[in-house]
Amino acid sequence: MTTKINLRESFNLPNSETTTPAEIFQNQTLRPILKLQNDLYISLFTNYAIRQNSDFNALSSAKKAVMIEQSLQKDNVLKNTFIGITIGMLTDEEMEVYISDSKEFNKRIITMLIKRLNSQI
Repeated sequence: MTTKINLRESFNLPNSETTTPAEIFQNQTLRPILKLQNDLYISLFTNYAIRQNSDFNALSSAKKAVMIEQSLQKDNVLKNTFIGITIGMLTDEEMEVYISDSKEFNKRIITMLIKRLNSQI
């Protein structure tokens, strides 16, 4: 049987003595989920952007970057949708870690998504 963890690509990012538990969770859990769900994030944001600004595709890269960042930081429905897509891929054990500091992990998710979308849209 395929599990949520088996669907993800694992990253072998080195940990040092100064690596925090939040960074470990980010690198071992959140990054692989973001990579797995990448096409969904791009499709969802592109459709959102076109609804908000019909000539989104004609915008300069700089203006697209500003729109991506502002949308993911200020539009709570969009932000919560992206966070929901991400945490929906967590296992029960990972959910416990996420819940322990969800505010911090939500910030990390959104920051990584902004960078990911900026580099691909």
